[in-house]
Amino acid sequence: MPATDWATYGGDPGGRHFSPLRQIDTSNVGTLAAAWRFDAGPGGLQTSPLAVAGVLYAMTPAQEVIALDATSGQLLWKRALPDAGQQPVRGLTLWRRGAEQRLLVGAGPWLVALDPTDGASVTGFGTGGRVDLRNGLGRPATQVPLAMTSPGVLWGDVIIVGFRTAESKPAAPGAVRAYDVRTGALRWTFNLAPRAGQPGSETWPTGAIATAGGVNAWPGMVVDEKRGIVFVPTGSAADDFYGADRKGANLYANSLVALDAATGRRLWHYQIVHHDIWDRDLPSPPVLLTVTQKGKRIDAVAQATKHGFLFMFDRITGKPLFPVEERSFPASTVPGEQAWPTQPVPLLPAPFARQTLTADMLTQRTDAAHKAVTAAFAGMRSEGNFVPLSVGRPTIVFPGFDGGAEWGGQAVDPRTGILFINANDVPWTGELAPVANGGTNSGEALYQQHCAACHGTDRKGSPPAFPSLEGVMGRHLEADVFGVIMSGRGRMPAFTQFDQAQMLALLGYLRQPATTDRRELAEGEASASPEKGYVFTGYRKFTDPESYPAVVPPWGTMSAIDMNDGRTLWRVPLGRYPQLAKAGLPDTGSENYGGPLLTASGLLFIGATVHDRAFRAFDAATGKVLWEALLPFAGVATPVSYSAGGRQFVVIAASGARDPSGPQGSSYIAFALPGKGSGRH
Repeated sequence: MPATDWATYGGDPGGRHFSPLRQIDTSNVGTLAAAWRFDAGPGGLQTSPLAVAGVLYAMTPAQEVIALDATSGQLLWKRALPDAGQQPVRGLTLWRRGAEQRLLVGAGPWLVALDPTDGASVTGFGTGGRVDLRNGLGRPATQVPLAMTSPGVLWGDVIIVGFRTAESKPAAPGAVRAYDVRTGALRWTFNLAPRAGQPGSETWPTGAIATAGGVNAWPGMVVDEKRGIVFVPTGSAADDFYGADRKGANLYANSLVALDAATGRRLWHYQIVHHDIWDRDLPSPPVLLTVTQKGKRIDAVAQATKHGFLFMFDRITGKPLFPVEERSFPASTVPGEQAWPTQPVPLLPAPFARQTLTADMLTQRTDAAHKAVTAAFAGMRSEGNFVPLSVGRPTIVFPGFDGGAEWGGQAVDPRTGILFINANDVPWTGELAPVANGGTNSGEALYQQHCAACHGTDRKGSPPAFPSLEGVMGRHLEADVFGVIMSGRGRMPAFTQFDQAQMLALLGYLRQPATTDRRELAEGEASASPEKGYVFTGYRKFTDPESYPAVVPPWGTMSAIDMNDGRTLWRVPLGRYPQLAKAGLPDTGSENYGGPLLTASGLLFIGATVHDRAFRAFDAATGKVLWEALLPFAGVATPVSYSAGGRQFVVIAASGARDPSGPQGSSYIAFALPGKGSGRH
């Protein structure tokens, strides 16, 4: 593909987020202006588009595939995908060999092949132009809820894919699979949740592997094309926070796995979290880079984590390129749980997010805010990473459940080995409670097992990321609630495993008022048996009474790290809260989702910030902001850059779903230097 195109998710097979274009540079970026805008409809939008031969390929929130004129934003064609649901689709895959071409995209549990010229189905691919990813996992399709939210990667004439699945049982058992891009035929499978007798199964209790779920490759992958190696980051095993039924290290969960792209054979793996009980999925694709150590050039792969660490390995051997210590951490106090006694901690680079919340770090924003969070903090456990959650007492998780790093990924300068990473830097809390009384199919039990982790045992949620379900049946039609549960939406996976009786029981429970606080119940049931089990009471940000983070800023950062020697070159706040900026606190940083884009001219572009809806260009050498534009919605996606019609464009997807209090809708916005006319479509 020409260097003027953005033909691969992440910019190239190695996921470097790097554009060789130089038309927009540090001297003229201040004149950058909107060139066109395409409105994509209501809902969340996280797609990083492709741009090839003057055509931009993207998705709408309704999971319609669209093709736009890359110079004007004019719609060329649109294709609705049946049975797609409302899961995010973060990118697409384009395969071309001579006159043959395929546009491959995930649509719920389907891998779909389209003709890039008009969006028509490639009827010779799979059945009617699509492959059902629920097949071949050794479980009935009703027990493997999954969706393909990140695009597959290409190796020759195969597309290699993973999937997203539920966070609680039954969840699909993780697998990486390669399909023929022409026919959809399965070429190979690597079971990330190993089958009985396969390598890795010895890290699970006898019999547990038969019902194991999770251990899935949801963030996306990268490929070393020269060597034919695909690098696969994996998530945690289900259930996320209580692992009494899966004692052991639980390979290949929370691991970076290197596979032979031609056969699926495992070459090496490195487990970054053993027996995860903190939902510390590897959150983003790894990135390929070349570094210099002791005068020797080494082809490396780097993996970022939610807990604020960067690991770097030799691509061929899997050997860590900076020292890693296995450090001891506290045992679990929850009946039945057996936390792994050690976890790996890299000595370099230094963590890119803070690791332990102490009393002197609590917010000083106002006296009232400081007093409130100090009082709350006194009742919490805060000892840093890898402290097991407790029953009846909140534990600080810092960085929070949303990172550290998130799904947007990182940018790397292939010329220097400098890596650029954005991070969240706010504390959350976690807590366990005994499961609800009653049978496993009771509405309350189903809610506690499958819904409470996000929406809370008290149904209050943690808005806006995790909406409150208090009174949900009074605010929405039953059919609409049913549809969201079955199809999923945004962060919420589809729960296709529920049968009719279970669905009726769950809806009946949601009609009842939420009168019991499971935290209070937990204090009276601390001696519950492990057979009864424990549930996570819900994701909770640790905030002050006005919903700002309870820690002193920065709450979001952008960093440049020299991966040759592990030095942090600079770190600056990323984002702001407009109301606080008006009050004289402009550089707090904020939550951010979506990654950076680096250009050969030394510019680092990123949206990502939820509250200020800004799109920024940093000087990659210094971290200074050189340009900023207000987007119509938050740019919670990774931007791309390409050249068309003689102009360099930078395009980002924006949507209002992350901030319900702000403007709603979604758009693709293209920026370019002043020149030919702009448009809106």
